[in-house]
Amino acid sequence: MLTLISPAKKLDLEPSINPIDPTDPILAADTKLLAQTAKKLTADDLKKLMKLSDNLANLNADRFQAFVLNGRSNSLKPAALSFNGDVYGGLDASSMSAKDMRYAQEHMRILSGLYGLLRPMDNIQPYRLEMGTRLENARGKNLYQFWGTKIADALNDSVASHKNPTIVNLASNEYFKVVDRKALSAPVITAAFLNIKDGQAKALMFYAKRARGLMTRWILENRIETPDDLRGFNLEGYSLDKSLSADDNLVFTRVQPPTKK
Repeated sequence: MLTLISPAKKLDLEPSINPIDPTDPILAADTKLLAQTAKKLTADDLKKLMKLSDNLANLNADRFQAFVLNGRSNSLKPAALSFNGDVYGGLDASSMSAKDMRYAQEHMRILSGLYGLLRPMDNIQPYRLEMGTRLENARGKNLYQFWGTKIADALNDSVASHKNPTIVNLASNEYFKVVDRKALSAPVITAAFLNIKDGQAKALMFYAKRARGLMTRWILENRIETPDDLRGFNLEGYSLDKSLSADDNLVFTRVQPPTKK
């Protein structure tokens, strides 16, 4: 099985000790083409495209200007150690053993607006380019058109040698939408996480993102390789709600924890 997650807007750019040797992104040629377009964007362009503050627009315009098209930058860092949002707090890749990280290289992928599809130890340069960005490019009017079937094709290649070629979708809707389901040969199982308060089950984004990271880590550490075994996820109070679940859509619920003061 192959677990699929989204990237994060926030980055951790501090140097880290890598448990295994970094690798090059598998869709580097496409990234180069997209980066050439992004380099032409001004801070004002980025502000409008991604609804950024002035400071973030200037920061990311500078990042694209500094982006090295051949990938041999001094600011490289593995993807799983670079992203620093709620999902990655649950994943906590920096504490993973070398053995688990090697397993993750074969069983986990990160969707990316700029890089398309990343393995955990693929080196990336600092950037921000959300998948939903309507950036006109050589292949169309947005990033979904730019990536076309390339990400689905890469996923097919990644799971071809797996005993159980199933995609576990723990990505957001914005990112998973880039996977062309018609081109994807593997079946997909999606997991959702709900918190119950006052008798109502709700999808709360902060908790859901963290749960996606927690489940990814659990899958990797426990070598979960069958759809049935996914049902056993039980970290931080979550458990499978059979009444809300289907074979291809697993729903995990828990009592919502009290708000921290």
